[in-house]
Amino acid sequence: MRHAWRQQDGDIRSRTRREQLLRAALPVIALAAGFLVWELVVRFKDLPPYVLPGPMLVFSTLIADWGLLWSSLLSTLKTTFQGLALAFVGGVGLAILFNQSRLIEYSLYPYAVILQVTPVVAIAPLLLIYLPQHAAVLACAWIVAFFPVLANTTLGLNSVDRNLSELFRLYGASRWQILRDLKLPAAMPYILGGLKIAGGLSLIGAVVAEIAAGAAGAGSGLAYRIAESGYRLNIPRMFAALLLLSFTGIVVFAALSSLSHVLLRRWHESAAEPET
Repeated sequence: MRHAWRQQDGDIRSRTRREQLLRAALPVIALAAGFLVWELVVRFKDLPPYVLPGPMLVFSTLIADWGLLWSSLLSTLKTTFQGLALAFVGGVGLAILFNQSRLIEYSLYPYAVILQVTPVVAIAPLLLIYLPQHAAVLACAWIVAFFPVLANTTLGLNSVDRNLSELFRLYGASRWQILRDLKLPAAMPYILGGLKIAGGLSLIGAVVAEIAAGAAGAGSGLAYRIAESGYRLNIPRMFAALLLLSFTGIVVFAALSSLSHVLLRRWHESAAEPET
């Protein structure tokens, strides 16, 4: 019997490793195939670089212009993480107020929805009129990242089992103790889910605001480099900057997903290893 259990456990581990390998390898293979088709189309059609550069030219441009693109990326990332931090603090803080007071929630939540559904590309030029350039770009990054954190945290705090809340009250727990020891831990998966969404949206808000600002100089972000390359018909650099920006978004999402997994893996089902 013990031998059969060990054999079954070994089979499960083997299947899990194969599944993990496939999940890692298949996207890489699909990406490589896409780049290969792209390169072949450019070569066989003999397309000029200002129409469509091949991936090899894009990668060589990325390496040649790395210093310029890297400094611009750091500027964009600075704005992205500042906006994300403000969205996290403001969204969680306001969600706690909403949970503690229905009057505050009924009064302010509709305006948060209005802020969310208003396109940031329409807000950015207006903010640039009344705010300094960096503050306006930061405000755009915050606006688009704020609502997912607020909505998810509010949902998480309101989804706590009422029986558990009543049990805490039965044992004389205060509202602060219920919030600290029950509601916030129970809402943690929702908060981290909202943070993962907000990370990508904050990057989008920063990019849109940088394009609207259109300012040159040492502090220019990666979005400005994309627009600048388009104006100068330097399409390989435009593709290189766009590729770097897309990769950055993937890294931000992966980092926040890893953070969520680390914080939840020991106690929450959403981060537990799947049974096979």
